[in-house]
Amino acid sequence: MDGSQLLSLEQILLTTLVVKLAVMAALATMLVRYRRFRHILIFERRAWPDRLVFSLALGIPLAAGVASRLLLGYSAADLTLEGSLLAGLIAGPYAGATVGLMVGVPPLFTGEFISLPFAVGCGFAGGGLRELCPKESIWHFSPFVFTRLPLRVWQMVRSFQVDWQVMLLLAPVGLELLRQGLGFRWSDPHRLFHLAPPEGSAWTLSVILLATVLAVATPIKIWNNARIEHRLEEQEKLLLAARIDALSNQINPHFLFNTLTSISSLVRTQPNTARMLITKLSGLLRRLMRSTDHFVTLREELQSIDEYLDIEAIRFGPQLKVNKRIAPETLDVVVPSMILQPLIENSIKHGISRKIGGGQITISTSLRNGHAVIEVQDNGLGMNEEGLGRALAVGIGLSNVNERLRTIYGAGCQLKLTSVLDQGTSVSVEIPELTVAERVTA
Repeated sequence: MDGSQLLSLEQILLTTLVVKLAVMAALATMLVRYRRFRHILIFERRAWPDRLVFSLALGIPLAAGVASRLLLGYSAADLTLEGSLLAGLIAGPYAGATVGLMVGVPPLFTGEFISLPFAVGCGFAGGGLRELCPKESIWHFSPFVFTRLPLRVWQMVRSFQVDWQVMLLLAPVGLELLRQGLGFRWSDPHRLFHLAPPEGSAWTLSVILLATVLAVATPIKIWNNARIEHRLEEQEKLLLAARIDALSNQINPHFLFNTLTSISSLVRTQPNTARMLITKLSGLLRRLMRSTDHFVTLREELQSIDEYLDIEAIRFGPQLKVNKRIAPETLDVVVPSMILQPLIENSIKHGISRKIGGGQITISTSLRNGHAVIEVQDNGLGMNEEGLGRALAVGIGLSNVNERLRTIYGAGCQLKLTSVLDQGTSVSVEIPELTVAERVTA
């Protein structure tokens, strides 16, 4: 028995597919180690020089892989379909087409005339899909998408809503089937490279489709992990600054002065109430100084502001009313720590305290489209358009919360501030639903 008969055709094909996945994972890991490439991945708004750098960084090694297949017969290094589609998904149609052009030109010299239009078409297909679907859906696409595929398909059919994870899965599957069809049609003479399954072997075709999906999803998963790591590093810096300035900016001297004044006025007439105020104030300050958790459940966050609200309620008496409309299903959602207190303090300080007759604050939560919606609403003095602009640009509390949200969850997650003069103000935020079972630590 000679060496060519040691492995069957199916075994050779499976080995090639495994090596192909390893090559794609290794390439993605190497590229993300470079600061410029990682910077391009992190920020969605990319200028054309960034897109060009991305295309060259990905296209040059992919073109080298195609050349190694043509010169050395190393089929596992040819990632034409996967690389072009991936470039379009991450950086847009022109980047995808550029990578497709780079990997599609070398095969022309060996008579594979369909390779170029097919590769460029894959790049445009990825870019078109990027323009249609939410950007975060692309970053959530992972090799584990198959684990919940039947449930996703059922929910999509039942609700008549597009599940973009399913669409992202169908894209490489459809392109691979197209490549198989074109390659079979023009197999003699050979016009398009493809890993053809043995005749009549449906399961090997399924494995080829699976490998194509994984070759696209694996680098996305690797690069998304790098993006998350960067966001957590930035969050560490913000949290450190917030912890240093917590007492001066969020529990500011003005609040402490008013609270101590209220305590001094109650020491003789209502000593029990004064004692309770001191206890709650010390508990609140102790919690702020000792807090090291970067993320807490909404249940814990609501408990942490109860002491603050109790102090304010005693200070203002019947002039301040607090209502809570908390959806039970939101209590285990993980949120950044100390995110509610600045919002409530802003409502009391700028909306209620200067209003004759006091007012009311309503804290409400709900789940909507996979996000936890948290809203703090007051019926205070309200603000005009100029005041709204200053609140987010100049106000320490709101701007700090807004920047933390953008750093953790991306530019799409930020405070939404609305106000009507003499009627009240509402500030809300939508946080991606992450339950306590999947708790994140920085």
